[in-house]
Amino acid sequence: MERRTIGAAALETGAVGLGCMPMSWAYSTSQQRGDRSLRTVHAALDAGSTLLDTADMYGPFTNELLVGRVLKERRRDAFVSTKVGLLVGDQHVVANGRPGYVKRACDASLRRLQTDVIDLYQLHRADPEVPVEETWGAMAELVGAGKVRALGLCAVGARASRRSGAHLYEGTIRQLERVQQVFPVSAVQAELSVWSPEALERLLPWCETRGVGFLAAMPLGNGFLSGTLTPGQGFEPDDVRARHPRFTAEMMAANQPVVAGLRRIAERHGPDTTPAQVALAWVLGRGRHVVAVPGAKRERWAVENADAVRLALSVRDLAEVAGLPPARGSWD
Repeated sequence: MERRTIGAAALETGAVGLGCMPMSWAYSTSQQRGDRSLRTVHAALDAGSTLLDTADMYGPFTNELLVGRVLKERRRDAFVSTKVGLLVGDQHVVANGRPGYVKRACDASLRRLQTDVIDLYQLHRADPEVPVEETWGAMAELVGAGKVRALGLCAVGARASRRSGAHLYEGTIRQLERVQQVFPVSAVQAELSVWSPEALERLLPWCETRGVGFLAAMPLGNGFLSGTLTPGQGFEPDDVRARHPRFTAEMMAANQPVVAGLRRIAERHGPDTTPAQVALAWVLGRGRHVVAVPGAKRERWAVENADAVRLALSVRDLAEVAGLPPARGSWD
């Protein structure tokens, strides 16, 4: 499998990574099993998905511990990315970007991950009480100390902007322009998928023109684009999709034409090609600096996702994806 890197960032691009969050956080607690998750991470690495993406808040902390058990055995096989800046409280999440906290959090992540260096350290969210330059400066000091190799920024979610009428990702681009003056941004992580293409308008071009890697979060639309979910199936109360405006029974039914279109394309590529692989191939086709980071809890999904790098979409395929109806949500 071809592996390409972006200069000093050492960030593998044009590939599929593994989002480890669903193994410990936000999705169906009853399906989160440690041994199965360990096998899934190993399977992803075996299939060529070297990027492992986690965060200290996932669990909280348990996701990094899980990844650390793999890194203890296979550190050379992995490009490890984790995040800082969010604290999980009782029924709420708060930002903390104070420099002292950032440095302590990094040391704690290193211990949990059982490694002496983090390849990509991402700011999960900026703290509204702390100038983002101060937080980023503390993160840059971690690079100087040899604890971190590169820095990344997670985009402010687009949904609030969609409701307010503001330009999508405008706030993120402002943050990027500010922190770039302090220390280079090596990667930006934001949602990008067939049914959430908003980053294509300004955020992805911003990254491309500056040689910044783009980590496409939720490239399978929280699992919907895999074609494995059934309208009205219901979700466990702790599953983020239970409150997602695109996962009501009505909206899941309304968005079935999107999955049907991906399935038609997959069928043209052979019986072993899946809608999920088509969705991932579309994301990878947005640029050589793009890494798709789908979440997975099972080995077969991790391997299937990694194999999407082998799928080349034709002009006809891309035209059909472009012609799919836009996704609908309960806000529409």
